[in-house]
Amino acid sequence: MKMALVVALVNDEKTNQIIDAARAGGATGDTIISGVRGEGLKPGKTFLGLDMTARRDMVLFLVAEPRARDILERIAAAGDMDRESGAGVAFQITIEDAVGLSTQLPTLMEELEGAV
Repeated sequence: MKMALVVALVNDEKTNQIIDAARAGGATGDTIISGVRGEGLKPGKTFLGLDMTARRDMVLFLVAEPRARDILERIAAAGDMDRESGAGVAFQITIEDAVGLSTQLPTLMEELEGAV
């Protein structure tokens, strides 16, 4: 089965919304890496050398490739990524191979068969 890694970089307060949206689109799990930093067009503000930008999370979803685009669009909508400056970014990467998914494969296969 072809897989994709969907990566979402979002403000901490939107992480749960992003996870709910991805799961509604067929994601069967997630990994959260907290406290990541980044800048967009406008650098973050500092006060006496302290970073004043919002805390960000990196949320990773390993999903069936046919579901990836829908999940990506759901994430964008849930995070207001196309409407708010600095709301975050999400993208997908094609995965050539993966192991450790034996408990999730029946669910993934069932969902993919239902989508056809």
